[in-house]
Amino acid sequence: MDETIGYRHITLDLTPGDDLTALAAVFAAQGIPPLHVTHGEEGLRQATFETYEQPEPPITAMITVIDVRAEPLRTGWAGCTRREFNIGYAYGCRLWVFTQGLSSQRLGRMAAADASLRITLYPPGRDKTAEPGAAADARQRSRR
Repeated sequence: MDETIGYRHITLDLTPGDDLTALAAVFAAQGIPPLHVTHGEEGLRQATFETYEQPEPPITAMITVIDVRAEPLRTGWAGCTRREFNIGYAYGCRLWVFTQGLSSQRLGRMAAADASLRITLYPPGRDKTAEPGAAADARQRSRR
Protein backbone atom coordinates (compact mmCIF):
# COMPACT_ATOMS: atom_id res chain seq x y z
CA MET A 1 0.00 0.00 0.00
CA ASP A 2 1.11 3.54 -0.72
CA GLU A 3 1.98 5.21 2.56
CA THR A 4 0.51 8.60 1.60
CA ILE A 5 -3.08 9.73 1.27
CA GLY A 6 -5.04 8.80 -1.85
CA TYR A 7 -8.53 8.64 -3.30
CA ARG A 8 -10.43 5.43 -2.50
CA HIS A 9 -14.07 5.65 -3.67
CA ILE A 10 -17.29 7.62 -3.72
CA THR A 11 -20.62 6.45 -2.42
CA LEU A 12 -24.12 7.84 -2.57
CA ASP A 13 -25.93 6.89 0.62
CA LEU A 14 -29.71 7.14 0.71
CA THR A 15 -32.25 6.61 3.46
CA PRO A 16 -35.53 6.45 1.57
CA GLY A 17 -39.08 6.56 2.79
CA ASP A 18 -40.18 4.24 -0.02
CA ASP A 19 -38.71 1.42 -2.04
CA LEU A 20 -35.76 2.53 -4.20
CA THR A 21 -35.67 -0.51 -6.48
CA ALA A 22 -36.58 1.57 -9.55
CA LEU A 23 -33.94 4.24 -8.81
CA ALA A 24 -31.35 1.51 -8.16
CA ALA A 25 -32.14 0.00 -11.57
CA VAL A 26 -31.63 3.36 -13.28
CA PHE A 27 -28.27 3.90 -11.54
CA ALA A 28 -27.22 0.33 -12.46
CA ALA A 29 -28.11 1.01 -16.11
CA GLN A 30 -25.77 4.04 -15.94
CA GLY A 31 -22.91 1.80 -14.73
CA ILE A 32 -23.33 2.52 -11.00
CA PRO A 33 -24.85 -0.62 -9.49
CA PRO A 34 -25.99 -0.54 -5.87
CA LEU A 35 -23.67 -1.88 -3.23
CA HIS A 36 -26.87 -2.69 -1.33
CA VAL A 37 -30.55 -1.80 -1.15
CA THR A 38 -31.88 -3.13 2.14
CA HIS A 39 -34.71 -3.03 4.63
CA GLY A 40 -33.16 -2.46 8.02
CA GLU A 41 -34.46 -2.52 11.56
CA GLU A 42 -37.91 -1.12 12.23
CA GLY A 43 -38.63 -0.91 8.50
CA LEU A 44 -35.82 1.60 7.85
CA ARG A 45 -34.56 1.25 4.30
CA GLN A 46 -31.06 2.09 3.09
CA ALA A 47 -29.32 2.14 -0.24
CA THR A 48 -25.66 2.66 -1.10
CA PHE A 49 -24.17 3.10 -4.54
CA GLU A 50 -20.38 2.89 -4.80
CA THR A 51 -17.79 3.43 -7.51
CA TYR A 52 -14.02 3.61 -7.57
CA GLU A 53 -13.81 6.15 -10.39
CA GLN A 54 -12.55 9.63 -9.55
CA PRO A 55 -15.39 11.60 -7.91
CA GLU A 56 -16.44 14.05 -10.64
CA PRO A 57 -17.62 11.51 -13.30
CA PRO A 58 -19.81 9.36 -11.03
CA ILE A 59 -21.24 12.39 -9.23
CA THR A 60 -22.10 13.82 -12.66
CA ALA A 61 -23.73 10.54 -13.74
CA MET A 62 -25.76 10.23 -10.53
CA ILE A 63 -26.83 13.87 -10.51
CA THR A 64 -27.87 13.56 -14.18
CA VAL A 65 -30.12 10.61 -13.27
CA ILE A 66 -31.54 12.67 -10.43
CA ASP A 67 -32.00 15.79 -12.60
CA VAL A 68 -33.96 13.99 -15.30
CA ARG A 69 -35.83 11.68 -12.98
CA ALA A 70 -39.44 11.05 -13.81
CA GLU A 71 -42.17 9.76 -11.54
CA PRO A 72 -41.91 7.55 -9.49
CA LEU A 73 -38.15 8.24 -9.28
CA ARG A 74 -38.75 11.89 -8.39
CA THR A 75 -41.01 10.91 -5.50
CA GLY A 76 -38.51 8.30 -4.30
CA TRP A 77 -35.65 10.80 -4.29
CA ALA A 78 -37.73 13.51 -2.60
CA GLY A 79 -38.83 11.01 0.05
CA CYS A 80 -35.24 10.27 1.15
CA THR A 81 -34.31 11.61 4.56
CA ARG A 82 -30.62 11.27 3.66
CA ARG A 83 -29.06 11.97 0.27
CA GLU A 84 -25.32 12.02 0.84
CA PHE A 85 -22.31 11.78 -1.43
CA ASN A 86 -19.37 10.43 0.57
CA ILE A 87 -15.85 10.72 -0.85
CA GLY A 88 -13.46 8.24 0.77
CA TYR A 89 -9.72 8.56 1.06
CA ALA A 90 -7.19 6.10 2.44
CA TYR A 91 -4.28 7.55 4.30
CA GLY A 92 -0.93 6.09 5.15
CA CYS A 93 1.77 6.64 7.71
CA ARG A 94 3.58 9.43 5.85
CA LEU A 95 2.07 12.88 5.59
CA TRP A 96 2.04 14.35 2.13
CA VAL A 97 0.14 17.05 0.33
CA PHE A 98 -2.98 15.76 -1.39
CA THR A 99 -5.66 17.83 -3.09
CA GLN A 100 -8.77 16.95 -4.99
CA GLY A 101 -11.44 19.38 -6.00
CA LEU A 102 -15.04 19.39 -7.13
CA SER A 103 -16.12 22.07 -9.56
CA SER A 104 -18.58 24.76 -8.52
CA GLN A 105 -20.97 23.42 -11.18
CA ARG A 106 -20.90 19.97 -9.59
CA LEU A 107 -21.37 21.36 -6.08
CA GLY A 108 -24.22 23.54 -7.35
CA ARG A 109 -25.97 20.57 -8.93
CA MET A 110 -25.56 18.57 -5.70
CA ALA A 111 -27.06 21.45 -3.71
CA ALA A 112 -29.93 21.81 -6.19
CA ALA A 113 -30.66 18.08 -5.74
CA ASP A 114 -30.68 18.63 -1.95
CA ALA A 115 -27.72 16.27 -1.52
CA SER A 116 -25.00 16.69 1.08
CA LEU A 117 -21.29 15.95 0.92
CA ARG A 118 -19.23 13.99 3.43
CA ILE A 119 -15.50 13.20 3.45
CA THR A 120 -14.29 9.96 5.07
CA LEU A 121 -10.66 9.08 5.87
CA TYR A 122 -9.76 5.40 6.14
CA PRO A 123 -6.67 4.44 8.17
CA PRO A 124 -4.08 2.03 6.80
CA GLY A 125 -4.79 -1.65 7.43
CA ARG A 126 -7.13 -2.86 10.12
CA ASP A 127 -6.26 -2.72 13.76
CA LYS A 128 -7.78 -5.86 15.28
CA THR A 129 -7.97 -4.19 18.71
CA ALA A 130 -10.45 -1.69 17.28
CA GLU A 131 -13.00 -4.36 16.36
CA PRO A 132 -16.03 -4.84 18.64
CA GLY A 133 -15.30 -7.30 21.40
CA ALA A 134 -11.55 -7.38 20.71
CA ALA A 135 -10.65 -5.69 24.01
CA ALA A 136 -12.64 -8.26 25.99
CA ASP A 137 -11.03 -11.08 23.99
CA ALA A 138 -7.56 -9.66 24.73
CA ARG A 139 -8.35 -9.46 28.46
CA GLN A 140 -9.54 -13.10 28.42
CA ARG A 141 -6.32 -14.24 26.74
CA SER A 142 -4.13 -12.30 29.21
CA ARG A 143 -5.84 -14.04 32.17
CA ARG A 144 -4.92 -17.50 30.88
